[in-house]
Amino acid sequence: MQLLRSSRWILLALVFTLIPLSSHAQVVISVGFAPPALPVYVQPLPPSPDMMWTPGYWAWDPNQADYYWVPGAWVAAPRPGLLWTPGYWGWSGGRYFFHDGYWGPHIGYYGGVNYGFGYGGIGFGGGEWRGGHFFYNTAVIHVDHNDRRFGGYVFEDRARVDRGFVARDSHVAFSGGPGGIRHDPGPEERIAERDHHENKSPFQQSHEQAAHADRSAFSKSNGGHPAHAVAERPQGGQNHAVPAAHNTPAAHNTPASHPGGASHSAPTSHAAPQSHVVPATRPAPQSHAAPQSHGNPASHAAPQSHGNPASHAAPQSHAAPASHSTSKPEPRHK
Repeated sequence: MQLLRSSRWILLALVFTLIPLSSHAQVVISVGFAPPALPVYVQPLPPSPDMMWTPGYWAWDPNQADYYWVPGAWVAAPRPGLLWTPGYWGWSGGRYFFHDGYWGPHIGYYGGVNYGFGYGGIGFGGGEWRGGHFFYNTAVIHVDHNDRRFGGYVFEDRARVDRGFVARDSHVAFSGGPGGIRHDPGPEERIAERDHHENKSPFQQSHEQAAHADRSAFSKSNGGHPAHAVAERPQGGQNHAVPAAHNTPAAHNTPASHPGGASHSAPTSHAAPQSHVVPATRPAPQSHAAPQSHGNPASHAAPQSHGNPASHAAPQSHAAPASHSTSKPEPRHK
């Protein structure tokens, strides 16, 4: 009888550890060492109006015990008015946990990580929805001004971009822990947590699956410098994206290899400390060593793989938008 009672308590404890902390969250992957630094790349021009930029990120494959790069991509929002809050790696108890991105009416907490192109660590400075159309901030997002479809759907506000930086020149891909971004969620980020959230669209899921199928996307193969840093075609919406420039990875130290280990599921939460910002523009690539910690990675959640990520990005880091417009180029990380 006592054994049965003990078993019940153990089962209850396991159930509670798997309950997400927010409505859109899912059980996340736990890894024993940090993801590589964010690569430098140039953002391709928006392929058509109302497309949303979703930054590239490092995902995890427990079978390979390795990180793989999911390229940045232009994505069709599920519906007008929704914004994309990027996922991020947070740190807790000596391990790294991935918190998935989501769609919502406001930008939530993403660890202060500087993904660039308007995602400097706090909020999003790359544009806003107005009356069913998305207006691009050309201080950080460059559009083809010869494409009449964008006529009038642009503005320029550099101050908005500058206010969103947590760690302007950082390529660090995780929040909290040794060497991680330091940023606690602010009032607006906490408010956004109470919004109704939607998970990745089918296009985004397919995109991630394609990245997983690309063996060159894994950090053990590319040393932290993926050949395809951005996607060539948009995910959903019109299929006439401008091909990305050939990617020339910036100089980074090759991440040390780590032994594969076990990983543990943990509840996702969008309020982990940290932040790192990347201004948008085409500055010269900087070399950054990919932060890492030891520990045996592992995870109970197998990452999805997505369509072959095509893209050839010119050197530029997570926060450097390609300057393809007549607007003034912005120094990527400065």
